[in-house]
Amino acid sequence: MRTRSAATFLAALLAAAALLLAPAAPAAAHNTLQAATPAQDARLTAAPTTVTLRFLQQLNPEFTTIVLSDAGQRKIPTGAPAVDGATGTITVDQPLANGTYTVAYRVVSADGHPVQGSYRFTVADPAATVAPAAATPGGRTEVSAVGGGDDGPPAVLLAAGAVVVVAVAGAALLLVRRRRAS
Repeated sequence: MRTRSAATFLAALLAAAALLLAPAAPAAAHNTLQAATPAQDARLTAAPTTVTLRFLQQLNPEFTTIVLSDAGQRKIPTGAPAVDGATGTITVDQPLANGTYTVAYRVVSADGHPVQGSYRFTVADPAATVAPAAATPGGRTEVSAVGGGDDGPPAVLLAAGAVVVVAVAGAALLLVRRRRAS
């Protein structure tokens, strides 16, 4: 009887650990990018003059940042984000040459947590010039890769997972000791 209750306890503990370590869905209170113009991975035949991002929740103009950069990670001059409800728009101050561009954003959710991300689009206007690539100190030319908005799981989730793993290991050790003592 004692062995069955210990096994049940261990199974329940392992199930709880699995639930805590499983990827969590984003919290309902966190803002999310719903749509973008130009869209992610779009290949445009004409350079855009604005970039518009629509989010799930209303934006606070004081905490909304939208940045446009080229393949060399050089910031493209734009106007400050104009916020209208859940939409933020920047105006591109200069014509964009052919090339890959990255839109990076940072907004604050209704619960106060910052949300950030980025995506790329390409301008491929047959009548336009090609954007210059980034030059490295050694004289080589390369196009830099810019990561997306996913930085992996939050540190709190990783710490909670570590605590659960240690707790499960401790419980298993305790059960083994009790069995040997019986």
